[in-house]
Amino acid sequence: MKKQASPTLIGAFVVGGLALIAVAIVAVAGNELFTRKERAVMHFSGSIYGLQVGAPVMFRGVRVGSVTSIRVLYDKHTDSFSIPVLADLEGNAVRGLDGKRARSEGAALGPLVQRGLRAQLSMQSLLTGLLYVDLDLHPERPATFRDRSRTEDAIEIPTSDTAIQNLKQQLDGMDFRRLVEDISAIAASGRALVGGPHLRKALEDLEQITGNLKHLSGRLDQQIDPLASDARRTLADATRAFDKLGGAADGVQSTARHLQDTSDSIKRLLAPDAPLVQQLQRSAEELARTASALRQTTAADSPLLRNTDRALQDVSRASRALRDLAEALEQNPEALLRGRPAAAPANAAPAAPNTQNTPNTPSR
Repeated sequence: MKKQASPTLIGAFVVGGLALIAVAIVAVAGNELFTRKERAVMHFSGSIYGLQVGAPVMFRGVRVGSVTSIRVLYDKHTDSFSIPVLADLEGNAVRGLDGKRARSEGAALGPLVQRGLRAQLSMQSLLTGLLYVDLDLHPERPATFRDRSRTEDAIEIPTSDTAIQNLKQQLDGMDFRRLVEDISAIAASGRALVGGPHLRKALEDLEQITGNLKHLSGRLDQQIDPLASDARRTLADATRAFDKLGGAADGVQSTARHLQDTSDSIKRLLAPDAPLVQQLQRSAEELARTASALRQTTAADSPLLRNTDRALQDVSRASRALRDLAEALEQNPEALLRGRPAAAPANAAPAAPNTQNTPNTPSR
């Protein structure tokens, strides 16, 4: 009789197998199963040969995601092709770049794009030629966005060309054949110029010019000593003249100092609190008082003028009296000896004039 298997043993075996499978999945996938991803799309216009699905997406040397899809799109409006590259970025890494703990999807990647987040292709190894996506902040580079309707709700990161790509574009725009033809034409012109008669004639003229220069140099050597002596004498005369000018300048400076001192003395003398100015002010006040007194004295109603008028009147009366006395003495000189005659009666006849004593004397 066969012994039946224990259900408990079978259940334990199944549980153990499931646990081993879970551990293997976790070991293979790592933390990717529990990490929220943020999708990003980058449109490249040139060749991306060397970029593969699963290539790393780096930010300044730190891996923040990987490439998940590469496609080719045709734009009929511009008749050009673009290569959208989809990548999954780790949400924690992106939020660490932004410095904020955003919970909504794309909330951290959008502000980074506004701050100047740009993507460009870089080479992993020169031997393999594999490429990876390099992210960095370049706010000085212009951002060009494509049609977002084809990016399946992914945040678009603007792209920029690398220095090698820019150099390649410049080299692609150059016409090397024409450049070679121009160089060949320049070489032919150079050979024609070297072998032509013009260069030979120029060399002969150069040789003649060299001979003339040698002759001129010899003549200058002969005349350089007299010229040097004259130059030394002129320099000595100029030095003496400068010395005299220096002395004159010293004299002018001394005069200027004296003038300054004189000006300072005058300023001190004319200062408001100087004794001279105060004395002049007092003299001016006394003159003003004297002038006021003179004006009062010489006024029309002043006592001095009235006394002067009375004195002049008295002098005038005295002068009339003297004039009358002189006339009386002229008519009767004897009046000085006899005195003044007595007054005659009113009814008496007038006395006859003495014609003997006073001949030719008119009667009054």
